[in-house]
Amino acid sequence: MRRVRYERGGGPEVLFLEEAPTPEPGPGDLLVRTEAIGVTLPVVRKVREAREPIALGGEIAGEVTALGEGVGGYAVGDRVTGLTFGHGYADFAVLPTAMASPVPDGASAVDAVALVRSGLVAYGALRAARPQPGETALVTAAASGVGHLALQLARRQGAGRVVAAVSDPTKDAFLRGLGADAVVTYDQESWGEPADYVLDAVGGELLTPAVRALAPHGRLVAYSSGGGTVEAYDLLVGAKSVIGFQMALIARGAPETYEKWRTELWDLFLTGALKPVVHEVFALEEAARAHAVIERRANLGKVVMTP
Repeated sequence: MRRVRYERGGGPEVLFLEEAPTPEPGPGDLLVRTEAIGVTLPVVRKVREAREPIALGGEIAGEVTALGEGVGGYAVGDRVTGLTFGHGYADFAVLPTAMASPVPDGASAVDAVALVRSGLVAYGALRAARPQPGETALVTAAASGVGHLALQLARRQGAGRVVAAVSDPTKDAFLRGLGADAVVTYDQESWGEPADYVLDAVGGELLTPAVRALAPHGRLVAYSSGGGTVEAYDLLVGAKSVIGFQMALIARGAPETYEKWRTELWDLFLTGALKPVVHEVFALEEAARAHAVIERRANLGKVVMTP
């Protein structure tokens, strides 16, 4: 089979195709012939920062071709999506059943990788913010695979005003088309009306202005892999709070909640209430180009590859 190989850190040019043996599913695993692969900022960051070869895992969707020992509830030929921790940029990938879910009729593999993992993160981060009807929501990285879904979900949860924060003002029309009331850029001195909660996917130096953008008693939900620090005084002065959110903890520690959220996301998608947007679909051999789009923060919605 073909898979994308990573050699050393430094940028997307370190990704290239190689031939590799088709993997065998272990106990509790599915072997999936991949039909769509989601490209995410955390994986792009790993390639940029790592100095040793790593497996390019992440979101996949496709058809089950083999079952590992002890697998129940799935059969060869099922269409599934989920998160793999091994090699995901490949023609075949091993998917743990704990991270897998069926793809319903009426949805494609590309729909699945655009919706499920990104949607779960957006859904969970929004729940962590404890939104109340009529509040003002601010979403950073609002045009990203997660952000553009978080924006829509915040509106559905009753936000009276939704503000999209991005690096590039040319994304304004795209975000307003998804329901944003206002679009701000990170370099603006003020992000406008204070927000009751911020869903932050960027981290790093952006945490300080994100906290500053909160109204008194506001909540910032941090779900970025970008790190960063917050000054305690900035929280104390307005009785603000920062809440960390990680999807993996829900998947492993609260599988019933994880499954409930997945079901709700698919219902929203199939009824047209939630619309994942795909920026572009790349071939597997174009992995470097796909990563470059994420590196430049140029995407409007999800970046996807198909073998």
